[in-house]
Amino acid sequence: MENKEIWLESLMTNTPQEGRELAIKMSRKSIAAIQTDPEARKALRGNYANDTAQLIASAQVIAMEFQTIAMANNFWKDK
Repeated sequence: MENKEIWLESLMTNTPQEGRELAIKMSRKSIAAIQTDPEARKALRGNYANDTAQLIASAQVIAMEFQTIAMANNFWKDK
């Protein structure tokens, strides 16, 4: 995790959809930080692409990231 690129300057988004897109990006960046070899990630893609349990687990990670973003943006506040 030596990459010093700052790509997440804020959790604030203008819409819930932008928040969801940020959650997906955060999840993808986490995987890239854990498995730093892009060829290894590419080789593994076929394993989880056809495994419903792994796909559901991926969706759960995105949901947790989105929950964090939604809380930061107060998306659930009654307007």
